[in-house]
Amino acid sequence: MGCGRVGARVAGILDHNGHRVTVIDTDSRAFRRLPSDFGGETLIGTGIDEDVLRAAGIEEASAFVAVTNGDNRNIMAAQVARLVFEVPEVICRIYDPVREDTYRRLGLTTICPTTSVSAVVIDHVIGASETLGGARGGGA
Repeated sequence: MGCGRVGARVAGILDHNGHRVTVIDTDSRAFRRLPSDFGGETLIGTGIDEDVLRAAGIEEASAFVAVTNGDNRNIMAAQVARLVFEVPEVICRIYDPVREDTYRRLGLTTICPTTSVSAVVIDHVIGASETLGGARGGGA
């Protein structure tokens, strides 16, 4: 669910590797991001609507990925996929680190770009600082 940069890339890679993929997005223009050779299905709608999810084939799905720009929509759709349709693998992107931690504790597989990117930046800053003998660099 979600055909932004991440959703389109994930869908394209999974499709290329032989998986059956259906992409759900509320805006048909988003499907332009999919690779030209994308062989999966596209569906206009929202992943919090059970009828849309059924039309997408969720009852046979082995995985559901929620990567829209909205935390609430991703969380709700992930919960529906997991609890209503019992999809074995549900992955949910959540930008807010506090929410991400809460929903991870409730059993969702969550990915928080805010936390991940921050950790990489800090690793580079600390690594660069240690490489330079502990010298402090300039601010951001």
